[in-house]
Amino acid sequence: MIQKVQITIDGKTIELPTMEAKEGTNVIDVRGLIAEGMFTYDPGFLSTASCDSAITYIDGDAGVLLYRGYEIEQLADNSNHLEVCSLLLNGELPSETELQTFVASIKEKQTIDSKFQQIFNGFTQGAHPMAMVGSAISGLAALFHEEIDITNADSRMTTAHRLIAMIPTLAAMAYKHGRGESFVEPDASLGYAENFLNMCFGETGKPSTISRTISSAMDKIFILHADHEQNASTSTVRMSGSTDCNPYAAISAGVSALWGPAHGGANEAVLDMLNEIGDVSRVEEYVNKAKDKNDPFKLMGFGHRVYKNFDPRAKVMEASCHAVFEELGVKDDPLLEIAKRLETIAREDDYFIERKLYPNIDFYSGITLKAIGIPTELFTVIFTLGRMPGWISHWNEMLSAPYKIARPRQLYLGEHQREYVGINNR
Repeated sequence: MIQKVQITIDGKTIELPTMEAKEGTNVIDVRGLIAEGMFTYDPGFLSTASCDSAITYIDGDAGVLLYRGYEIEQLADNSNHLEVCSLLLNGELPSETELQTFVASIKEKQTIDSKFQQIFNGFTQGAHPMAMVGSAISGLAALFHEEIDITNADSRMTTAHRLIAMIPTLAAMAYKHGRGESFVEPDASLGYAENFLNMCFGETGKPSTISRTISSAMDKIFILHADHEQNASTSTVRMSGSTDCNPYAAISAGVSALWGPAHGGANEAVLDMLNEIGDVSRVEEYVNKAKDKNDPFKLMGFGHRVYKNFDPRAKVMEASCHAVFEELGVKDDPLLEIAKRLETIAREDDYFIERKLYPNIDFYSGITLKAIGIPTELFTVIFTLGRMPGWISHWNEMLSAPYKIARPRQLYLGEHQREYVGINNR
C-alpha cells in the first residue's frame, strides 16, 4: 500500500509518496520537491536511495547479506565464484547446462591480445598494480569499441563475460610486470581462482602447483567481494554509466574509486597497521591508542559502516583463513601473531564488544592474503577481481530499464554574484 508523507514549505503542504521495499527500509519519493524549488541535503548519501535494484540486499543491524535473495554464507559454502557471477548477472542460479555454457564463455575470453599486452610496457616496475589494471581496463574500450552496443542486451552480456574473463589475466599481468617477469598465459583447464594464482605465481609451460585449500580460499574471497549494494565504487560505475559512456570506461572509474584506502584499500591498510604495531608485545599499547579520542591512530579491519553486528562475510573468511594457516603451517610470523592477538582482544574487550567493533572481512582477507604470500600492493587488485561481476551487473541492470543521467545537487555556500575587478585594481 502506497502511503504519503506530508511536509510543509513556507506554509504550503506538499504530499510525497512512499515506495515500498521488498526487504528493508521503505523510501520517500522526493522527486516532486524540485517542482517546488527545493531539494534535499544529504552529504555522503547516507539517507538517499539513488536507484532501485534487485541484485543485493544488506541488513546491517542483523548482519545479513543476500545476493539475489541467497545468503552469502550459503553461497560461500556451496557455490563457486563463476556460479555466483552467473547468479548476479542473470538473477537466478544456473542449471548445470547453463553453468557449463557460462564457464565455457568465460574461458574462451581469458586470453589478452598480444599487441594489447604492450600497454604494460608503459609503466615502470614500481607502478602500483591498481594504476596498471585501471588503465588496462580503460584501454579495452579502444580494443572493443566497434563491437559495443549498450542498447543491446546481448552486446551488454558479451561485455560482461569479457570483463569477468579478462580481469584475472590483466591483474596477473600487472603483477608479473611489476616483478619484471614474463607473463603466464591463462590455462583453460584450471578453475577461475586457481588460474589466476597460477598466472601470478606459476611459470609458462609448467603445471599448476596451487593447492585446493589455497585456490578455495581465493575463490571464497572473490565470492565474498562480488557485490555489496550501492557502495562507493558501484555507485561510481552507475554514475559513469548513466552518461552512456563506454562500459570499460565506467568500470575503470569503479576501479579508481575502489583504490581508496577507505574502500577497497582497507585490507591493504590492515597490513600497514600490523606493520606499524610491529611486535605482539605492543598490541595492548596500540589498542589503548585506538581508545584514546585524542590519538589519531585507528585500528583498521574492525567494525563496518554498514554492519552494526558481525560482518557475515567475516565469519566465512575467518574459517577459510584458519584453514590456510593450518595447511601452510604458519608459525612465528610476527604480523600474523599480532593479528591473532588483536582478534582475541576484539572478542573479549568490553570496549570493542559495546561498540560492536568486530573483525570485518578486510581484517581476515588481509591476513589470509598475507599468509598465501600475496604482496600487499596486490590486495586491492584482488578485490577488483571479486567485485567485477557486481559492477557489471549493476551497470547492466541500470541500462536494462529507463534511467537518467546522474546529476546530484548541492547546497551553495559561496559568494554572491559580484563584478570582475581588473588586476591593477585588486
